[in-house]
Amino acid sequence: MNNLMQADCIKVLMIDDHAIVREGYRALINSYSDIHIAAETNTGETGYQLYKSIQPDVVLLDINLPEMSGIETINKLRFYDPTARIIVFTMHLSGLIAAKSIKAGARGYITKNSNPDKLIDAIRHVVRHKQLVLSPDIEHALAIEHVASQTEAIKQLSPREFEILRLIVMAKSAEQIAEILNISPKTAANCHYRIKNKLGVANDIELTHLAIKLKIASPDDVIQ
Repeated sequence: MNNLMQADCIKVLMIDDHAIVREGYRALINSYSDIHIAAETNTGETGYQLYKSIQPDVVLLDINLPEMSGIETINKLRFYDPTARIIVFTMHLSGLIAAKSIKAGARGYITKNSNPDKLIDAIRHVVRHKQLVLSPDIEHALAIEHVASQTEAIKQLSPREFEILRLIVMAKSAEQIAEILNISPKTAANCHYRIKNKLGVANDIELTHLAIKLKIASPDDVIQ
């Protein structure tokens, strides 16, 4: 246990509804001279009130909380303080939950199965840097979730949009697509825009990479 706290010691607010978990990680975190648990609680609402009173450097937050969920708590904290640094620390190895947490404003997502050093590194990292911090297992889960969401987005394309997508990947111009499908160039251009919007890509290079990754097209289809 650190007896002499550094002036720039990282203050952590821990929100977890399992007392045994809090006790174990309090001992771990407080064993480092540059980090300490400034406060802890078992609900999102009390965590929110504590955040306002102690202004911690980092919030360590579980997803499963009574009364107000972890994601709701993230939203509320970020609404109060858009700069709040929040790390989700949970048993949930879910790409979907991780994606929702990050969208809500979490700056890290570490699973409780991770090596304890990963949690300590994440706490230090979110204070000193702006990059997102993820444990290796959740990075993999997020990658799978991202591919699944892109696949689902592809399924939402209409038959015409899907065909236009394939022609775009083959480097066909709006005029060529219009001639092949017997539509106007304006309709082809509008469909092109909608496809990029639906799939969340910024340009045709990203669109082509996505099509190849999802095996809608092969590299041989792409005209260099």
